[in-house]
Amino acid sequence: MSESKSVVKFGTDGWRGIIADDFTYANVRVAARAIAHYVLAHEDAARGVCIGYDTRFGSRSFAKVVAEVLAGAGIPVLLASEITPTPALSYAVRERGAAGGVMITSSHNPAEWNGVKYKASYGGSGKPSIIATIERYLDKPLPAGDGPAAIEAADFNTDYIAAITRFVDLEAIRNSGYKFLIDCMYGAGRGVIAGIFAKAGVPCVEMHSEINPAFPGINPEPILPHIEATQRRVVEERCDAGLITDGDADRIGAVDEHGNVVDAHKIFAILLQWLLERKGWPGDVTRAFNTTKMLDRIAAKHGRRLHEHGIGFKYVCDLMLEKEILIGGEESGGVGISRHLPERDGLLNSLLLAQVMADEGKTLGELVAALQAEFGEHQYGRIDMHIDDRLKQAAIARASAIQPGGEFAGMKVLRVETLDGIKFFLENPACAGKKNAAETWLLLRASGTEPLLRVYCESCSVESVNRVLEAAREFVLQG
Repeated sequence: MSESKSVVKFGTDGWRGIIADDFTYANVRVAARAIAHYVLAHEDAARGVCIGYDTRFGSRSFAKVVAEVLAGAGIPVLLASEITPTPALSYAVRERGAAGGVMITSSHNPAEWNGVKYKASYGGSGKPSIIATIERYLDKPLPAGDGPAAIEAADFNTDYIAAITRFVDLEAIRNSGYKFLIDCMYGAGRGVIAGIFAKAGVPCVEMHSEINPAFPGINPEPILPHIEATQRRVVEERCDAGLITDGDADRIGAVDEHGNVVDAHKIFAILLQWLLERKGWPGDVTRAFNTTKMLDRIAAKHGRRLHEHGIGFKYVCDLMLEKEILIGGEESGGVGISRHLPERDGLLNSLLLAQVMADEGKTLGELVAALQAEFGEHQYGRIDMHIDDRLKQAAIARASAIQPGGEFAGMKVLRVETLDGIKFFLENPACAGKKNAAETWLLLRASGTEPLLRVYCESCSVESVNRVLEAAREFVLQG
């Protein structure tokens, strides 16, 4: 058991590790026992647990191991009969009234990783308090039960696909005449959007839909450089948009008709504007500390309250459970709509982007251009600096000493915010003459678990973003 203390550690959603190194059957059993403890002590265990798995190496067999541990503890198990997207597993947990759910996936991580995600009974990531409780059980052996419970095979996909299909007007999407490229990134979203579109007669081309746990040439994360082939294919196939989902299909990425990347910020903004203007659904808006402030402008135009919170979808989920929230999201492509689930859903968001295009009569590139014209040009960039802890901590210490009125990247610091990292708002001369220009801000955020410093920037032009990011890189590396 001593090994489990150092190896198995639950984060926001659960635990992840490198296959055959720390992600082993033995350690998966440690995680499963902790989850069983939690369910027995804090949930109605008789309602059972749903277990799903993605396309990664060994995911199905790891799922069976989790099922055996839970059933052995007397908890009934519904085990997915096929590869299942994470949002489909979350949907099943809520709709079937289960005590919780376990998803075997490492989401967008490289091929050598796998993981165990825990989903709570409300159909979303476990609150921090739930995850902390599960962690406290990691060392404890399970008490002897009255005998094993049943493990039954279950189809979690059919009802979920029907649910997300009901969110959109497929006839309108078909009649729009738009053609879509669907990139599944070899992940659990394979066949879902393409299947819905094929049945409805919507023109589409699917790529990276075969099962290949090596994810050849890419990590299953819908950002550059992993979507370069998608950019080319959209243009080659003369599509009007490319819709991309990550390894477990809870995150979204996109490419416009010219092969330009449409980042998660603009996807979020497009969906928000459409929900407010076309649907008029009630509720506040949430966004993470490192996301675009264009969302603030859209929310303000429509008189909606915007909640800014820490980085991670757990904060979105918490707010959705506490307040009336229309939509919430994060920088990495996780966007959730509370009428559906308190959960990220890249597949639903892909369908909704197609719906927005149909309703507005605009290609994806034209939708982005219209947003920029109305709310000001907002451009965004991020660099991940893999540096040792000494350099990382030194950079954070020096950044913490900079006050309003000081200088960063050759610009005056207007204000500093420290909700999650250190964010500088800068007086940028390059933006001064631009109508409705985006504020220029830079965020430094150190990883608490890795020798990694992430640097984020938003400004009024691509050139400005690149200049600020490069200045930030030099600042960090000067030691």
